[in-house]
Amino acid sequence: MTATAQILTVCTGNICRSPFLERALQAELDGSWGTGAALVSSAGTGALAGHGMDARAQVRLEDAGYAAHGFVARQLTASMVAESDLVLTATRAHRAEVARLHPRALRYVFSFREFAELVAGVPAERLHAATGSAREQVVRAVGLAVAQRGARAPLSDLDADIVDPFRRADEVFDEMSRQIMESLPSVAHALGRA
Repeated sequence: MTATAQILTVCTGNICRSPFLERALQAELDGSWGTGAALVSSAGTGALAGHGMDARAQVRLEDAGYAAHGFVARQLTASMVAESDLVLTATRAHRAEVARLHPRALRYVFSFREFAELVAGVPAERLHAATGSAREQVVRAVGLAVAQRGARAPLSDLDADIVDPFRRADEVFDEMSRQIMESLPSVAHALGRA
């Protein structure tokens, strides 16, 4: 097992939600583990490949304190999913698309907000047992999140999904940002160094 954790975030166009997730989570994990311990990337199920991040999503990402420079959208492939230790999607529909593309991913794909809810229910001493690397921590967190799936009532789609702001009003971009930022601390804590 290599020490580098591979995390993939997925939405539809790969210009709003998944790049926001990618850049915010990468910054949090770099702060926890140091640069290079975890690699967060993103892709879209119907990507606007080659495009930069949507300007309104970028403003909200930067307002939250994260950098958007250099982002380029790309199309999701089965190999991206297969090479990941964890896939975090914007919605449950994206989770299903990831699993159709690479069925073995069912063991490590979650909607982002669902994953946050599941790991928030794990006691800290179980979540952060002795861990040597970021990848070991990610694998541990995934296993604990899977175990929580049957132990608690599932979220509604409304609570599990991140709203799609593409070509919608500014208020929808605000809601997307709020939903991500509310769940980010639980995810970063679960995947980070104790």
